[in-house]
This record gives sequence, structure tokens and C-alpha cells, in this order.
Amino acid sequence: MTSAPGPGSQRAAIWWRRLAVMTRKEMLQLFRDVPIVAFLVYSFTLAVFITGNGIRSQLHNASLLVHDADHSVSSRELIHRFQAPFFRLEGEIADPQEGLRWLDRGKAMVFLEIPPRFHEQLMTGEPTAVQLLVDTTNSPQGLSAAGYAAQIVERFGQETVQANVGSSEESSQNLPIIVSDHRVWYNQDQNDTWFESISHLLRQITIFAILLPAAALVREKERGTVEQLLVSPLTPFQIMISKVLAMTVVILCATAVSLFGIMQPVFGVPIKGSIVLFFSLTALFVFTTAGMGLAAATLTRNQAQVGMMTLLVVAPMLLLSGLTTPMEVMPAWVRHLMALSPLRYYVEITHGILLKGAGSSTLWDSVLAMALLGGALFGFGMWRFRRQFE
Repeated sequence: MTSAPGPGSQRAAIWWRRLAVMTRKEMLQLFRDVPIVAFLVYSFTLAVFITGNGIRSQLHNASLLVHDADHSVSSRELIHRFQAPFFRLEGEIADPQEGLRWLDRGKAMVFLEIPPRFHEQLMTGEPTAVQLLVDTTNSPQGLSAAGYAAQIVERFGQETVQANVGSSEESSQNLPIIVSDHRVWYNQDQNDTWFESISHLLRQITIFAILLPAAALVREKERGTVEQLLVSPLTPFQIMISKVLAMTVVILCATAVSLFGIMQPVFGVPIKGSIVLFFSLTALFVFTTAGMGLAAATLTRNQAQVGMMTLLVVAPMLLLSGLTTPMEVMPAWVRHLMALSPLRYYVEITHGILLKGAGSSTLWDSVLAMALLGGALFGFGMWRFRRQFE
């Protein structure tokens, strides 16, 4: 003979049933909002492909213009070393002023000028120099071009000195040589596509983790249904947590589509760590940042204001949390301020799991910090929601 469930079990079952019904209702309302759904689909599919395929931070095919006033073996050898994939030779010109005009018009990024008697001075040991003009309108690309060009010229000079000073193998071996040997970890090919696509995915997760719960709550205010929910048997916690749960499920599904549908098959982005751990911590991050969205929703009256408030909150997070610029190069006060940003820890977690294969034993400090921030932000959002309707 089985005993009937007690009052506590019945209340718990009713509580979970209400939460499930409210979560389903939030998902139905979201998919009826065509503009947001279209923006969501674009951000996690086509935008990821465009960002990973089109944005490059490394130097690639910088246009090179040459004025060779020597036309010797040495000058041709030096010009030949400026090759793809870093440089693309546009041609040679007879007038140096024409090279300056090309730089001014943006038709060339690098202008190499080789003086007369270049080969003769090299062979006789006389001091000689070549002039390199670089258009640094695009500072990262211009500085990279100048750095690569300096390495090419330096290596050319060293090899020329070795050939002139010691003609025998024994004398060349006695020359002091410093060899710089680099070992790249985690992204051996230094593939920009991996970094750019992962960064874009994290940007979209952050934006929608704040935007979707805020838009869902403001939608209730616009339609006048939030008061109806408050006088129903639902608690304020159930009203808020159902919105966060529904949006978390949607964001996790969109993340899976982006990761397994585009980033892995198209760009070859690796997943070296636990995929279960990644999605679990992604869900935690969405909860972490959803509190900011709910707090923003209590300060706004319509979805247009929610969009502006989201931009105000998200922009500093995306720029200063180490997503595109390493935290080490930022001022000390920025690093201390961004300790309050959950995105800072989520960036470390994502790179650690996907690229390094790190586990929870390595990432525990970032997970703990993100969880503490998440609890504080969600509690603040709950407090703001209750206070608004007191």
C-alpha cells in the first residue's frame, strides 16, 4: 500500500509545473517576435561566417611598390624576398615622387626605395641604406608591414656580410650568430579565423544574454500583462526565472548551431576540452549576465529603450574585457574595473576549453568568480523587479 504524497511534494510539483508552463510561454512569445528571431539567426550563422572569413588581423598581401635605382643582383635579390603571403609586388616605378603619390592615394601600403651603387657599396663594405615608407593609416597592418620588412632587410644584410667576410665554411661557422626559434602553442598555424570566429560568438552570446531577458520583460510591460502575472499565483521569482531559462535554452541552441554548423566544419575551430563543460559554463554565463538585462528592463518602458540600455552596458564589456585586446596591455584601473565583468572570466574559460583543453581543475578560479558575479547580478535584478511594483 503506497502512501499519498504529502502537501510539500504537491506544492513542489505545482511550483515546477508553473515554471515549465511559463518557460514554454516565454519561448512561444520569443518566436512570435520576428525581428528579434531574424537578428538571432543572422548573428549566430551568417555573421559568424562573415567575421571568421573576412576579418584578418595579420598582415596579408600588403601592396608593395619599388623604386630600384641600382638594378643589380643585390637589389633584385632584396626585392625578391618581399613575397606572399605578407607582401604583393605591385610593380616598379622610375620616379620616387610617383611612389609618394601612390601612398597618399592609398594605392600602396609600402614603398621600397633602393639607392644607386647599392650592390657596389655592399661588396666593398661601405655603409648603405634602403628607404622604406609605410602607410600606417591602418596602424596594426602598417606596423606589421614595417616589422616584417625590417626582418627581411636585416636577414639580407646578415647573409651578405657572411658571404663577404668569410668565403670558407670554417670562417662562416666562427661568426657569432643568434638564432631566434619560436614555438607557438594552441594555435600553431596562428590562424586568425579561429580567434575571430570565437570572439564573435562570445560577443553575440553576451549581447543576447542581456537583450533577450530584458526584451521579454519589457514586452510584458508594453502589453500590460505584467500586472496580470503579478496578481496570479506566480511569484516574482518564477516570472523572472522562466524568462531567463527560456532565453538560456535559445542561446545554447544558437551556440550549438554556430559551433557545430559553421565554426568546426568551415573554419576547423578545435574543441580540445569537454563540450559538456563548455555548454554548462555557457549556461552559467548567460545566467550571470541576464541579471543585468533584467535590471535594465526595470529602468525602461519599451524595447527601443532596452536596445539603447543594452548598448550602454555591453559596449564597455566587449571593449575592455579582453575579448579583442589582452588585459595585460590595459591600464591598471581598467583591469581592476573589469574584474566586475563576467565576460572577462568567460573569455578565459572559452579559450581554455576550446583551444587549450583545460578542465575545471584549471579554470576553477574563473568559474568561481563568474558564479559569484552571476549571483550578485541576478539578485540585483530580482530586487529591482520587486521594488518596481511595490
